[in-house]
Amino acid sequence: MSAKSEMSGLIKIASEKKGLLTAASLFSILSSLLQIAPFIAVYNIIEELLRHAQQPASIDKEYILYWGIFALIALIAALLTLYIGVMCSHIAAFSILYKLRVRLAEHVAKVPMGYHTKTATGELKKIIEVSVEKIEKFIAHQLPDTVCAVIMPILLLSYLFWLDWRLALVLLIPIGIGFWLQFRMFGNVMGQTAYREFQHAVEEMNATGVEYVRGMPAVKVFGITADSFLTFKQAVTRYRDISLHITDLFKTPYSLFSVIVSSLFTFIIPIGILLLSGNSGNQSFAITFILFLIIAPSLSTPLLNLMYLGGGLREIVEGNKRIEAVFAEPVVTEPVVPQVPVSYDIAFQHVSFAYERKGSKDFKSVLQDIHFVAKAGEMTALVGPSGGGKSTIANLLLRFWDVQEGEITIGGVPIREMGTNTLMETVSFVFQDVHLFYDTIEANIRMGNMTVSKEAVIEVSKTACCHEFIEKLEHGYDTKIGEGGTYLSGGEAQRIAIARALLKNAPILVLDEATAYADAENEKKIQQGLIELVKGKTVLIIAHRLSTIRAAEQILVVKQGEIVEHGTHDELRAENGLYEQMWQAHQSASSWRLGAENIISSPQVIPAGEASR
Repeated sequence: MSAKSEMSGLIKIASEKKGLLTAASLFSILSSLLQIAPFIAVYNIIEELLRHAQQPASIDKEYILYWGIFALIALIAALLTLYIGVMCSHIAAFSILYKLRVRLAEHVAKVPMGYHTKTATGELKKIIEVSVEKIEKFIAHQLPDTVCAVIMPILLLSYLFWLDWRLALVLLIPIGIGFWLQFRMFGNVMGQTAYREFQHAVEEMNATGVEYVRGMPAVKVFGITADSFLTFKQAVTRYRDISLHITDLFKTPYSLFSVIVSSLFTFIIPIGILLLSGNSGNQSFAITFILFLIIAPSLSTPLLNLMYLGGGLREIVEGNKRIEAVFAEPVVTEPVVPQVPVSYDIAFQHVSFAYERKGSKDFKSVLQDIHFVAKAGEMTALVGPSGGGKSTIANLLLRFWDVQEGEITIGGVPIREMGTNTLMETVSFVFQDVHLFYDTIEANIRMGNMTVSKEAVIEVSKTACCHEFIEKLEHGYDTKIGEGGTYLSGGEAQRIAIARALLKNAPILVLDEATAYADAENEKKIQQGLIELVKGKTVLIIAHRLSTIRAAEQILVVKQGEIVEHGTHDELRAENGLYEQMWQAHQSASSWRLGAENIISSPQVIPAGEASR
């Protein structure tokens, strides 16, 4: 990819605030022009002093004072215009960043769930936070700084060429070498590849670091150290290696560039002395030579800034590529004219599904020819061995993924024709693994319906059996969940989720083992709350405890992506198939007690050598 095409994405983002950034650039140019004024003043002052060096009394003090005041005013004006330019660029940057983050968040929410399963949380977090923040650096700093770093040397060189083209021409030699070295650092394929690998290494380290922190309970229990957590250790090692590789790659051109650009005056000294020796009586050339020695170090500063800007720009470009990659992810397609169902029967019509596309080396069919109807107002239960596809069936109803074959309808309307908002208003989902946001308990419950009164929130909380423990918290419903607040148990979080679903009051309800984290004391209360929740609704329930779905009008036994049995509890037991085996296992498990007789069924002779191990 060419540098031009890489920059086009950044320029497109910046163009959203074209007016402010144009103003920032103009003020930066004006600031650069004003920064030349002190050099002109210095030249005139030195010329006046040297002209009357043998008769100091004849020096025109008013003339010197005039140029001194001129330099001071120009310097103040340069700082003022620079400040205005920086303010314009920062206002533009923060406005663009806000819109960019909102767009990213909205886009991420619209892409299929498959993207989130294959993309690490730490990687996505880095893109939304760090990579977007780099865009701010480009807009607020890089653009105005680049204008100054380019315009300033051009103006200074133009002024120097006007003073003496021979000495100015000499300066072009080290400057040309410097730019060639810059290209060696940032423009070649090796440098671009190194920066790309560096970005990947940072993302990988972030992702594994998040995984390590999130798994802290297991880390503590099993005594896992950062050094023994191999994925994290490998990621840190990779980051170290690529950082050292970049350092090794850039150390020579970087050092040469810094030395050459910082020592511009050393190139003009021998030429200046040579020219001065041939014009020993030329006072005007002596003044010019002195001014060249003064200006040369000032010329080094913007050139060094260009090098720093080049290195930073490479990192920003790589970050922007990742932002563009997120936007390139296709979103769930929305119908042109969304349809609204008038009834709430759920029908899976010969649905087949795989997480990967056909032809992919990772392709593996997850569901094959799933066909059933969940009637409105009835409960349909999905049971079966773990990994059989039960949760996938429930997720497909919410269009977390689109099916490859077949069709899913609600009230006869294909869910693809309903529109995401309509679908989400129609279906309420209580996940087994509940996610609560870092907000108040009331705000988490209100996610089901933002317009209801506080009394309604309390009422559904009572039904979901969570009002009692909420009231015992120091701040009640205003208690924040998570960091800086309180941490809820799995059962408590589950009941908050049930209250949220109650408040939403959608006509279709999907339950993924809603009592999974409840203790024996509260399970009955939660089930009573669920009785209220499911009244008059189409219910699709994923059950692991078979006792909770005995009253279901329809039970579907799912195994290896296929429905192998279906019927009521009594009908399935009479078939004496997989469901009956599961039921017997369930009954045995419910009567199981932890004890020596359950662990050791018969005496075993352990060899002496084994016993000592």
